[in-house]
Amino acid sequence: MHNGEIIELVVRRDKISISELSRKLKVSRKSIYNWFKKENLSLDVINRIGEVLNHDFTTELPEKYEELNVELKKLRQDSDTIDGFDPNVAHYWKTKYINLLESYTGLLIKNRS
Repeated sequence: MHNGEIIELVVRRDKISISELSRKLKVSRKSIYNWFKKENLSLDVINRIGEVLNHDFTTELPEKYEELNVELKKLRQDSDTIDGFDPNVAHYWKTKYINLLESYTGLLIKNRS
């Protein structure tokens, strides 16, 4: 089963109508049906649907979340080695936060489909 089929299965199992789901996601019903047909959905779409359904898709789609975990782990390691900053200084943490936020935003944009 591909991503869209798994999402559709969970939506149907939770007995939420496509109309209600589309209203809550602020997208058309056609968009939802198109998502059901897609083999590879973006993590952003999966998470949005999960929020509406109050469902965690990490068990059904572990590969999607593993990709993100690997990237985030790498980003954390990179951000831990900010040259010239003492970890006990507020500027260090501010810079680290900004770097992580920018990287995370980049990942979300990259994974959007």
